[in-house]
Amino acid sequence: MTSLNVAVIGYGLAGSVFHAPLIAAEPRMRVAAVVTSSEERGAQAEREYAGVRVIGAAEELFADPAGIDLVVVATPNRTHAPLARQALAAGLPVVVDKPFALTAAEGEEVVAAAETAGRALSVFQNRRWDSDFRTLRRLIAEGELGEVRRFESRFERWRPVSKGGWREVGGVEEGAGILYDLGSHLVDQALYLFGPVTDVYCELDSRRAEVSTDDDAFLALTHASGVRSHLWMSAVTPQLGPRLRVLGSESGYVCYGLDPQEAALRSGRRPDDGKPWGAVESDGWGLLGVDGDTRRVPSEPGDYPAFYAAMADALLDGAPVPVDPRDAVAVLRILERARALT
Repeated sequence: MTSLNVAVIGYGLAGSVFHAPLIAAEPRMRVAAVVTSSEERGAQAEREYAGVRVIGAAEELFADPAGIDLVVVATPNRTHAPLARQALAAGLPVVVDKPFALTAAEGEEVVAAAETAGRALSVFQNRRWDSDFRTLRRLIAEGELGEVRRFESRFERWRPVSKGGWREVGGVEEGAGILYDLGSHLVDQALYLFGPVTDVYCELDSRRAEVSTDDDAFLALTHASGVRSHLWMSAVTPQLGPRLRVLGSESGYVCYGLDPQEAALRSGRRPDDGKPWGAVESDGWGLLGVDGDTRRVPSEPGDYPAFYAAMADALLDGAPVPVDPRDAVAVLRILERARALT
């Protein structure tokens, strides 16, 4: 079987917890190189992936890319687009973590660079493979809701004191803040389900004194299809709302709690450990129906490994990439419109 050698740039949370384990779980891929300036993280990578090459700087990788078949950019947000362009200039296909870039214009430049280089480019919108989202897609496809009229989606947590990382205390110029962090996922899901947006409304706040950018946000989107999406993202929610509440002409669907895959990855579990992956216990299934007549419906298992399986298909067989980067540019346009309103 062909094995694609993957280089992961950045070995913090994104690189070590999300990307590398999912790459290693794909039989046609291996973690061949990790780029990190941290000796501690480099040693961690060497413990976790036999034969991995640890490189101190991305420039070293791009100067000698022989033997690398794919680059994954899992670095701080402000470096996503510049590193993606450098990888493409070195002749390498690229996966970029979200947000794809800091601006839509910057994202368009990366897409153009990929087209010029003739190399595959995709964006890690892994939440398309969340259990709740996959279940909702199934219910919509089966006509269970009738005509969808309102889509409510939340990523909320209760963190009254900041942990101090750059995502919370950094500036807008770094791509910090909850709008670009969690909003990248929520807007992508809304656009993926219901298409282009005609109107945007935004409430954007910084609730904690030590946080210099947004930590509490609400977006209302009106889609050209007529669906209205209401999206909440917050670090300061003392009582969490439903993860999804979707209202249609015939029925509604409500579910609580987060997809289990992130917690599993953070705990050290791996998708290829031989145990069922992404399954939701029956007490976590969502409710479908109308008031007085609802039933629990089985949740589809979450499937983050599907992203790199599809990326392998794209590189080896010419299949479409798992996430079209133009979709990520469309998300950035919405986020820019939202921030401009506040």
